[in-house]
Amino acid sequence: MKLGVIGLPNVGKSTLFNAITQAGAQAANYPFCTIEPNVGIVAVPDKRLDALYEMYHPEKYTPTTIEFVDIAGLVRGASRGEGLGNKFLSHIREVDAIVHVVRCFDDGNVVHVDGSVNPVRDVETIGLELIFADMETVEKRLERVGKLQKSGDRKLALEAELLKRVYAHLESGRPARTLECDEDERAAISPLFLLTNKPVIYVANISEDDIGNDGNEYVKQLLKTAQNEGAEAMTVCAKLEEEISELAPGEKQAFLKEMGIETSGLDLLVQVCYRLLGLISFLTAGPKEVRAWTIKRGWRAPQAAGRIHTDFEKGFIRAEIVPFDTLMEHGSMQACKERGLVRSEGKDYVMQDGDVTLFRFNV
Repeated sequence: MKLGVIGLPNVGKSTLFNAITQAGAQAANYPFCTIEPNVGIVAVPDKRLDALYEMYHPEKYTPTTIEFVDIAGLVRGASRGEGLGNKFLSHIREVDAIVHVVRCFDDGNVVHVDGSVNPVRDVETIGLELIFADMETVEKRLERVGKLQKSGDRKLALEAELLKRVYAHLESGRPARTLECDEDERAAISPLFLLTNKPVIYVANISEDDIGNDGNEYVKQLLKTAQNEGAEAMTVCAKLEEEISELAPGEKQAFLKEMGIETSGLDLLVQVCYRLLGLISFLTAGPKEVRAWTIKRGWRAPQAAGRIHTDFEKGFIRAEIVPFDTLMEHGSMQACKERGLVRSEGKDYVMQDGDVTLFRFNV
């Protein structure tokens, strides 16, 4: 899973990225501080994996991961190449989902590219640039389909009609992801890699003074904008998260407790990303390794087996499964087997989040 962190210059993108990855991406108070995208691989926190580690004391502990890409700040006119915009937009095209950081704090020492803090305007600025870029993509495809249509191919005629709908939707100022269409139409749009067809999470970057509050007016404006768009939104103090990320695990929990925070903003961001992309994790455990594997919700057992190795999917026989909570309740896999709690599932079984799984297969 690859997530692109975007936003206007000086909204706290690189600070948040530093906190997420501890990769030390440069964060400075001037536009285009970030030009080439910084990339960081982040382990997904999973307390279930920790519990399995305590149970098996394995040689290896392997959490699943997410890749975050810190993309340079976009500005008005990016779709026309302003501020190196074309280059930055191409980086967005390569990610699975967008984490859009929006400034929701006042600070006279931090320059705003448009001179004032206004979350609704800022979201609209970037949203329109992505829409303009998508309109150009759709227009080029329409021209190509128009030339090919002379063959009388019915599929091309249907594609042309769909593209016209997409273009009209974009032209009205709405992102492609909000277009009403069925699964086949959505699949037909997918190869265009439209920027506004990607899932988005709006992250309100607040000051430390606003931590624990119900949300300042800027945050309320952003949440309303996200709600109107049907998008996910959450609040984070990037500066605080960066400080927390530098603490040792034990210190981190104590600090969060002292601040009256149950879950760090970064852990919450990962959870939201999983939900947004329809992802779950199944687990494998034993004395050699405990490991979490990311799959799409709705995948069947053979597909999940193929996530480990293609031979597992090809030669799939069955999956031996016990839910994580059941395993913890009885203390060991052997105890679960003795009580008949380890299920044998076939090819049609739909994997569930937290399934502790052993695949049987023919070589």
